[in-house]
Amino acid sequence: MKTKLLIEQHFHGAYGVDFNKASVADVLDLAQKIKKEGVGAIFPTLVTDTVENIKKQIAVIKEAALKQTEGAKILGIHLEGIFLNPEKKGIHNPIHFLEPTVENFGKISDDFIKIVTLAPELCNKNLISFLNKKNVKVQAGHCIGGDLTGCDGVTHTFNAMSGITHRGKSTALSALINDNIYTEIIADGVHVSDDALKLLFKSKPEDKIILVSDSLPCAHSNIREFVFADETVYFDGNKAESAHGTLAGSTSLLPDIVKILGKKNLFNPKFIQNPYDYHKIDLDGNIEWDEDFNIVSIS
Repeated sequence: MKTKLLIEQHFHGAYGVDFNKASVADVLDLAQKIKKEGVGAIFPTLVTDTVENIKKQIAVIKEAALKQTEGAKILGIHLEGIFLNPEKKGIHNPIHFLEPTVENFGKISDDFIKIVTLAPELCNKNLISFLNKKNVKVQAGHCIGGDLTGCDGVTHTFNAMSGITHRGKSTALSALINDNIYTEIIADGVHVSDDALKLLFKSKPEDKIILVSDSLPCAHSNIREFVFADETVYFDGNKAESAHGTLAGSTSLLPDIVKILGKKNLFNPKFIQNPYDYHKIDLDGNIEWDEDFNIVSIS
């Protein structure tokens, strides 16, 4: 099977690199390594942090993008943090949360921010409209609201959001029935059950499903204990959790997830095309996969 290169739009790090702490050299090194895994482009994703550190790391990632001459192309930043609902905080530290307003976005605003995950029920819609006008992708995540007006997508569907209900509205339910909304999904076999995956794949148009890893610094590394989002996270070789059992993100990369889905007969090659359409981009390069979804060659 031949496909385009993978695009990773929700990606906190790997190989020991954490985008919230990385240097320019770290980011460039990661971009080179991930390209060898078949990932042609990335949106480095920043978890909730202080305004000061978010601004600092935006500058770091932006500088790396300007300097890079090889590796996975750095297309922009995914800001997953500070505008979330404490009720669905996940691993994020709510002490750093801000009210989702245009004024507060201005504290970290940068033209290299291309995706913003936020809780739409906490917005007065001014911020969502503002981001829409700036052509920034707005994604509902870490939230409970069912009104997805103005949202382009949903962040890691089912995780850290109000689930499916047979009375009233919920984030997951609204995401499944809205054919215009793109849905991220972490199909690593840990974050979402196979039945939930099948429900998503049956409910959504195939061109509105985006595979993401939500990978952590421990992915493809020997790290077993590290600090992420102000929490000590423990990686047992399968999943990464806080001491309280909160999942912190994935320990798989996108090519790993393609293989996991392939083994379950749940993979659709269209999933690889969808991020290209979502972000209206194109990249040179292809991946050749064998029948067991191992990468044979990258060109």
